[in-house]
Amino acid sequence: MTKLDFTTINKSSAKSFNEQKNMIKKIGKGQTVLCVSCDQPLQLSVSSEQETGVKCLKGCTNIGLEVEI
Repeated sequence: MTKLDFTTINKSSAKSFNEQKNMIKKIGKGQTVLCVSCDQPLQLSVSSEQETGVKCLKGCTNIGLEVEI
């Protein structure tokens, strides 16, 4: 039986997660972070009336968040 090596995938996923986490922290602190695709400011929404997450106006970036109240 061949053992699968997920090391590269795990490292890539961890890097992406940490980049997104740091971006959300910056936005939460009031800093302006631009979408890498359209250069529009990213907006953080934590309202119970809207979908919670980070997104740009064009929709290039859309990161959903689970918020427990």
